[in-house]
Amino acid sequence: MPAPRTLILFAHPALEKSRVNRTLLTAVQGLDHVTLHDLYEAYPDFQIDVPREQALAEAHERIVLQHPFYWYSTPAIMKEWFDTVLQYGWAYGSEGTALHGKTLASVITAGGPTEAYGPGGYNTYPVKDYLKPFEQTARLCGMNYAEPIILHGCVSCTVDELDEWTTRYRNWLNDVSA
Repeated sequence: MPAPRTLILFAHPALEKSRVNRTLLTAVQGLDHVTLHDLYEAYPDFQIDVPREQALAEAHERIVLQHPFYWYSTPAIMKEWFDTVLQYGWAYGSEGTALHGKTLASVITAGGPTEAYGPGGYNTYPVKDYLKPFEQTARLCGMNYAEPIILHGCVSCTVDELDEWTTRYRNWLNDVSA
């Protein structure tokens, strides 16, 4: 059984400054079942081509949101993607079934260490708590929400840690049950 066709919606407004995200993007190159779609590259003016994006989403079984954890959410263009692409009657509502049965997943890079996110940490809550809007969006659209992959401590991760994350990500993308 082949791995599911996967659309990676990638958003990073300063990719040149992100060693971790650049390395993760390199890891997905050459995977035939993966379409990498850099939203900032495709839409530097934020003028999202809704029919194109809907066709991309329809053509894949799994949609991955890969981005840094910005102010407890996503970079602005990904929010714009949600606001414009996930339209009533297409993504949700009584006739909005285009995404039913697909999987939505989050791959998040966070600069702070794991202990910074939770009781006693300076961010108070675990990253998963901040991802509830994505989980609910998946539910509203009839999608399955996969367990998020959260890479903590990206600012100071070692080469070995980055290699481990890269391998984990690539293996997850190739997993037919993920």
